Amino acid sequence: MRKLEYPFDSDYILKKSKRIRRELLEGRGGAGGKQFLKKKIAVLGGSTTHDIIRILDLFLLDQGIEAEFYESEYAQYWQDAMFDNGELRAFAPDLIYIHTTSRNITMYPAFEDGREQVQDKLSHQYRHFEVMWDKLAKDYHCPVIQNNFEYPGYRLMGNREAVDFHGKIAFINKLNLMFAEYAESHENFYLNDINYVAASYGLDRWADSSYWHMYKYAMSMQAIPEFSYNLCHMIKAVFGKNKKALVLDLDNTLWGGIVGDDGPENLELGQETPMGQVYQEFQSYIKAHKDLGILLNVNSKNEEENAIAGLQHPDGVLKPEDFIVIKANWEPKSQNMAEIASALNIGKDALVFVDDNPREREIVRTQVPEAAVPEITRGEALAPDKFIKILDKNGYFEVISLSEDDKKRNEMYKANALRKSQEESFGDYREFLKSLEMKAVIAGFDPVHFSRIAQLTNKSNQFNLTTRRFTQAEIEKIAVDPGYITLYGRLTDKFGDNGVVSLVVGRIEGDILHVELWLMSCRVLKRDMEFAMMDALVEAGREKGILQIMGYYYPTPKNGMVRNFYEIQGFTKVEEDKEGNTVWRFDIKDDYEKKNGVIVVNE
Repeated sequence: MRKLEYPFDSDYILKKSKRIRRELLEGRGGAGGKQFLKKKIAVLGGSTTHDIIRILDLFLLDQGIEAEFYESEYAQYWQDAMFDNGELRAFAPDLIYIHTTSRNITMYPAFEDGREQVQDKLSHQYRHFEVMWDKLAKDYHCPVIQNNFEYPGYRLMGNREAVDFHGKIAFINKLNLMFAEYAESHENFYLNDINYVAASYGLDRWADSSYWHMYKYAMSMQAIPEFSYNLCHMIKAVFGKNKKALVLDLDNTLWGGIVGDDGPENLELGQETPMGQVYQEFQSYIKAHKDLGILLNVNSKNEEENAIAGLQHPDGVLKPEDFIVIKANWEPKSQNMAEIASALNIGKDALVFVDDNPREREIVRTQVPEAAVPEITRGEALAPDKFIKILDKNGYFEVISLSEDDKKRNEMYKANALRKSQEESFGDYREFLKSLEMKAVIAGFDPVHFSRIAQLTNKSNQFNLTTRRFTQAEIEKIAVDPGYITLYGRLTDKFGDNGVVSLVVGRIEGDILHVELWLMSCRVLKRDMEFAMMDALVEAGREKGILQIMGYYYPTPKNGMVRNFYEIQGFTKVEEDKEGNTVWRFDIKDDYEKKNGVIVVNE
């Protein structure tokens, strides 16, 4: 039947399936027509399979096969296969089809997992299916068709999902390979490659071969913007243009309903309703960003008490402790945005504002133009089931590497709040610094920290004297070059580990050291870490025979806070041009006195 030949109209088939089936039976099963081959097919589903069977039946009829179907109860594929099922055994299938998808993967890697733990999860997940296949072969002696796994609908780490061993795509690729190896070594076992089918459904729109033959384009003209946008995500991440924080509305964004009017007990959130499930899935997606080091914050027109009550909903995935700053008040959201950026000590351009209300989005776009404001709804239409896709496709948090410091970033910022609280209880700031019991490791660049060092050079703007950027390859080269002095500084205190927070790169020219990079994370400002780094730089210079250190400051719209940094360190300004670029000199003397007196270094 022409209607069932490729290319076909899917909408027509879905709408007219009864008519098509009737036409097939009348045209080929009646007098004078070709007789159907009758077969029994058991469909064991990990999700709803009714409509799959309805449409599969049409295609089989078109191929001359009249199928009788056994359909498992919803998500009972494992139980039907593993436990003695009298109904299935009596059905005596000629073929068993197992319709599982990536939704049925029960254990994905967590970001805190090590390689061994991820391997254990992979082996356990594979074994779950392998024992089922072996048992079906033993009990039914018929062909078994098993889906492999399609990719999820979003990529939390962007392109790195396929590279990092924590990534879902990397996990699925390995699992699919194990499935393929089983199929290769077992007769009567076949893989339905839905991984390809899912990709092909999009690839058919992407790979128009006429553009290759006519212009040697590897994709259709219409696909080039999509391709370029994705590539842009990676490039901007390499050059430190990722966003750092989500700022989230609550009502009708993280849950359905208005907590102040409806009460937390009446919010739409959880497994009881389809929309409640959508909001719960969105919360799960947001919380996963916390594991990537993305800072989560709330900006909601609400009483704080009501906001907290909503975040404590028993079916909520996000809890109050998952957020760094919670602004639940009646102030303009644009004002709250500025205060959140200030509290986090990051630029407003590092924020992504997510709000279902188009009016609030427009106000923030106008008043805080630096922030990203995705259009998660169209007009007045509420489409929370699209929230994940819209955020994910925008690639705000593209991951090109994932360090331990990234995973701990939320905890670091929470610890900063505790430090701030303690600071307010001291009348003498130096005594406050001593009370932190700070310890630092300051050393030359080493392989353990290459990724974080490269990442830091591409992130820090406010405390970066030259705003030099380095790729990881460049960092690795400099680290082993005797013509350079490199230092990283890691700071801990009684509240926790701040991670690698400061870097210095100096190029040696005779007995002069030219500082090409000096930066520090703003989360450790005013804790004397810069003095500890200066002491270490002088010591490292002496070991290399350096007599003079030359420092350079190149002003940008963001780094004005370090305009006088070298003067504070004891350098002498020797040059300044009309753009404000300055050159500084420091002579290393025998009587140099260490500047740091509150941080224990390299204990």
